Amino acid sequence: MSLFVKSVFITVLIPSVAFAIEMVNADQEHSALNYWLANEVNDEEVVEEFQSIVSSAPRAITDPLPKPTRIALIYPSADLSDFWVRNYKALTARLNVLNIDYVIDEFSSRQIEHALQTRYIDEVLARQNEYDYVIYGPSELYVQADNIQRLAKSENFQSYIWAFHTPMKSWQFQPDAWFDFSSSAGAFALCEFMIQRLGRDVSFAMNRGIPGITDDQRSGDFKSCVEEEGAWMNFYEHFGQYQAGGGRDGAALITQNFPEVTMLHNANTAMTLGSLEYLAEQALTDSMYVAGWGGTAAEIEQIKQGNLNATPMRMGDDVGVATAEAIKFSLEGRTSEIPKIYLGRIEVVDDQMSAEEIDARTREAFRYSGVEHE
Repeated sequence: MSLFVKSVFITVLIPSVAFAIEMVNADQEHSALNYWLANEVNDEEVVEEFQSIVSSAPRAITDPLPKPTRIALIYPSADLSDFWVRNYKALTARLNVLNIDYVIDEFSSRQIEHALQTRYIDEVLARQNEYDYVIYGPSELYVQADNIQRLAKSENFQSYIWAFHTPMKSWQFQPDAWFDFSSSAGAFALCEFMIQRLGRDVSFAMNRGIPGITDDQRSGDFKSCVEEEGAWMNFYEHFGQYQAGGGRDGAALITQNFPEVTMLHNANTAMTLGSLEYLAEQALTDSMYVAGWGGTAAEIEQIKQGNLNATPMRMGDDVGVATAEAIKFSLEGRTSEIPKIYLGRIEVVDDQMSAEEIDARTREAFRYSGVEHE
């Protein structure tokens, strides 16, 4: 399956668009990038039309299907973050209203269980004639690169990737589509917000995830941006493996050894909650400006309670809805109308917003998966 490359422009749907696009365009100038950027593989008109469909009321499939659509879903849904479960709910709810009859086989893991995901891939490929679509949320892109190509090589099903948006230039086989939120765009949006909110020359530390492309964008791009644009000073980086315990350990190390630090960046929800738990136990909540990642229901609740200060909030159901629409388009023979890389919307939410403002964003973000904390 080849990846058709074009050089066109894509609009990133986040606040302060000009700033984010400026930073993304700066990345494009670096020939060292080993993956394709969204605007290099997408058609601008296709992206705009597809996003309009994702954001609008559903239109059911035009012709009834002779049999249920078979889907394999391999993803780290056993992790604390509700990102995966919500995407499942949004996917299935949208498929229902699109009048698509389907059967989903779920293969769940934690994000650190790389070998388990490989076992799942083996199982799915052994039964590949049974599936029409395989949706894969890799534990980490580089670790699972061979598995992604094994799926993409198959001509028995369409292969969709969740939670990544970086087709590697060196790959012989490319998935049919990628569905994600741009970690880089979110990092730049958070960077601009933080500099406006906290000013320049801030001492900060980071709870990073697992070394790899996701953390490079979420943490690395944020770090580079605040250092370059706001003259911030980075005192410590802790790799917490995207786990709550890792976030807790990082917060402990930072507060005990670097009292100068006044801002803590977390690369996912689990580490955010772990760090907040430790800070609360030590009565240090008010001494540290804490940022999360993703705007999950748990993070929104922490913002409302005054424990978490800010988070780049994904319009979380966009990925699941977009995947359902891609399946509908594929079943209707309209694959050319599916973006190669779909990026959902991101907005920064913070503790200075009113409850009404937060609730409005929350209802839009979780329009299918449900608002649990209002």
